[in-house]
Amino acid sequence: MQELTIKQAQHEVDQWIKTVGVRYFGELTNLGILMEEVGELSRLLVRTYGEQSFKESDKNKALADEMADVLWVLICLANQTGVDLATAFRKNMEKKSGRDADRHRQNPKLG
Repeated sequence: MQELTIKQAQHEVDQWIKTVGVRYFGELTNLGILMEEVGELSRLLVRTYGEQSFKESDKNKALADEMADVLWVLICLANQTGVDLATAFRKNMEKKSGRDADRHRQNPKLG
């Protein structure tokens, strides 16, 4: 399987929305959907790595699929608000690398 760039993912989601999905949901609707998907991911992580036990309805959920759902909606929001996620991510990494260059190494809680 060929590697997928962030730019390609944004294009694929856009094409799917325009051909299969009819149109993007409104930004606020997608924000609500994003929060729902993050909640589903959280629920699965808590049950997989935390102390809560699985309910019957949780048992067939896959962590990768839940993460992909979050990514999908985030890409939708980026597309409809004109955000180039690849560029935004690169700038964010540069910001973090400059701001946090020594911060984590000097954190005694991480030692």
